[in-house]
Amino acid sequence: MAIKVKDLNASAAKWDGNASRAAELFATEAEAAAEIWARNTAAADENYKMAIQAPNIAVRFKRGVAKAGAAKFARKIRDVGKDRFAPGVHAAQEDFKANVEPYFATIAALSLSPRKPRGDPANYGRVEQVGKALNARRLAMLSAGS
Repeated sequence: MAIKVKDLNASAAKWDGNASRAAELFATEAEAAAEIWARNTAAADENYKMAIQAPNIAVRFKRGVAKAGAAKFARKIRDVGKDRFAPGVHAAQEDFKANVEPYFATIAALSLSPRKPRGDPANYGRVEQVGKALNARRLAMLSAGS
């Protein structure tokens, strides 16, 4: 005898309605769990390492991308992403400033070699000076755990 299941459309509508009404509760409870999230996520470093080294992980990843497909990607941008983009960027303004400040400071502290006429190959040396300084800063921040 077949198992009776609820109507798919009714279940999807119920899920959508319940989830929509739960946004405030989600925000409150998720924010309150920030310390637990940080502690548990940091403790999961070995699990993460094992997961990204699992057999066939690249194949599984590629299959997941194919399953989601470009159409879903485009639909989610259209239906969700575009409306959340500007508020998300606005909410990240302080993070942006904090993360780029060391690089801005590194560039501001440089004394570049004199600029040569346009097209002079020596001008590439100026680009190299900036690139080396920024990479050194990046590596220093990584080793310091920043």
